[in-house]
Amino acid sequence: MHRRIRTLNAVVFDFDGTLALLNVDFKAMRLDILGLAASYGISDDGLEGLFVLEMIAEIRRRIGRDAPGREGAFADRALQLVTDRELAGAARSALFPGVREMLAELRRRGVKRGILTRNCLEAVTAVFPDIGNFSEAVVTRDDTERVKPHPDHIRTMLRILNEKPARAAMVGDHPMDIRVGKEVGALSVGVLTGYAGASDLQAAGADLILERAADITVCLD
Repeated sequence: MHRRIRTLNAVVFDFDGTLALLNVDFKAMRLDILGLAASYGISDDGLEGLFVLEMIAEIRRRIGRDAPGREGAFADRALQLVTDRELAGAARSALFPGVREMLAELRRRGVKRGILTRNCLEAVTAVFPDIGNFSEAVVTRDDTERVKPHPDHIRTMLRILNEKPARAAMVGDHPMDIRVGKEVGALSVGVLTGYAGASDLQAAGADLILERAADITVCLD
């Protein structure tokens, strides 16, 4: 039984693990970046708890401090390594069943739809080539200076959709999705198709947890 949730004007979705199979090898991605950092003389001290993009930013800062002028080349190569891993994952991924139908139903009801991802656009469109027919906005890491879990990422999306957080939901499979939604005042909805289990999503403060993103149409008033 799905409980009803408040009327929404917009729903913002994470991508990998939420709308599509999560198939990126993040462990290998981290090793790629750490190996590249080592070639610049940067150790992994203090990097363990950082997400990959934040790890790249910190390594870039250290290179700029210790070897000014080399940080740009590092960042360019590091982001290419990340993109390569994302594209490899996208080649083995697919949308979850019912995603297109769910997005089309939200459109029929007049609900705005956006996709918010730390991924690159090329990887997203490799999995979902007709995404423009189902979503009014896609905001990737290239479209904002600060990606989620920083709230600027979802604020950018809400500005594009011209919607207030109180009338929007953030749907995702990771605690960061829950936290970023909560921080801006949106409804935070966790799904169990990707990274985290129900207990992790609850601990992050999820207002609602669904088996899959496609179930959200059952819950809307």
